[in-house]
Amino acid sequence: MNEIAWLTVFVLSVFVGIEVISKVSSTLHTPLMSGANAIHGVILLGAIIVTAHAEGVALVVGLIAIVLATVNMVGGFVVTDRMLQMFTRRKVPKAPATKGGASAMDGGSA
Repeated sequence: MNEIAWLTVFVLSVFVGIEVISKVSSTLHTPLMSGANAIHGVILLGAIIVTAHAEGVALVVGLIAIVLATVNMVGGFVVTDRMLQMFTRRKVPKAPATKGGASAMDGGSA
């Protein structure tokens, strides 16, 4: 395939990706991101394998792909973790106990 065909496939995939992601409802973003993080792990592994057999300019492009895939995967896990923390219950701190058993508000003498 020549360079124009590769560029055409890339541009079309960007448009398809934008359309697909924009149609996802907000309640599905967390599970979708978790699945995407797993896929990015596979992509990272593939980039490492392909780069191991590359030479010259392809090696440089492969190394850049590995760095970007790693940042994307780790960032996705961080964002997913933050989103899941929003759904956990926070511990309510207990009020400190007063000395002497009775407080001034209870009518007791201090």
